[in-house]
Amino acid sequence: MNQKLTRLLATKNKDDEWWSSFVTAPVAIVINYFVVDLKWLTPNLLTLCSFIVAIVSALFIVSGGKNNYFAAALLIHTSHVLDCMDGQMARYRNSFSRSGSFYDKVTDQIQVTIWFGSVGYAAYVQTQNALPVFLALLGIAFYGLRGYVKYVTIHSEMTNDNMYLIKLSQRERKAVDGSSDGFNFAAFLRWFVKEQRKILLFDEGVFIFMLSLGLIINQLMMILWIFAISQVIIGFIRVWQQGFQLEHNLQTLIKK
Repeated sequence: MNQKLTRLLATKNKDDEWWSSFVTAPVAIVINYFVVDLKWLTPNLLTLCSFIVAIVSALFIVSGGKNNYFAAALLIHTSHVLDCMDGQMARYRNSFSRSGSFYDKVTDQIQVTIWFGSVGYAAYVQTQNALPVFLALLGIAFYGLRGYVKYVTIHSEMTNDNMYLIKLSQRERKAVDGSSDGFNFAAFLRWFVKEQRKILLFDEGVFIFMLSLGLIINQLMMILWIFAISQVIIGFIRVWQQGFQLEHNLQTLIKK
């Protein structure tokens, strides 16, 4: 295996989401192999391209029709491949920036909103019923709650431990730096089987697969029901988990 490919494989985040882990991230590595050394192509430009493609895919969804849904599914995957490429390129070039990470996370949140918002509208046009719009809004709200709970937790932890952000940064840096040293089929098979558990997280990587499949088979209501129910359940679980952890950490500090 040549050195360039080895370096690119090392940029794959071990904590990639479900569909990203074994589909879009590997595809991104292949494309990056040919473009990562182009100086004019920057990670931030890839983030912008990913966001633009996501908006175009949403326009295809609201336009309706089998062909438009198929085109939207392809564009959603294209957007996600570009989204994987930007982080890989930044790590390959050792040019990871706080602003780049910020824009990447913000655009990810917006993309989920416009994708499911457009699916809710398209399903409303099909059914002439307000239920799909409600399901889309419910899912988007609770998906946003998952992130909101995280930052409320950070704020609460900082009131008790002014070193908390430093500790959190160190943990996340270790997660980003994790990578594979080479290819071994047995290890790959174990990794592949283990990765399937991530589908239960119903995060952006699952949405990419779910949205694309639902658009191709024209089952918009199915997408919205799964999205809404999964986000409500996981949202409440995250609230309980973070609240329990906060109380546990507080009791630990008191005992000290």
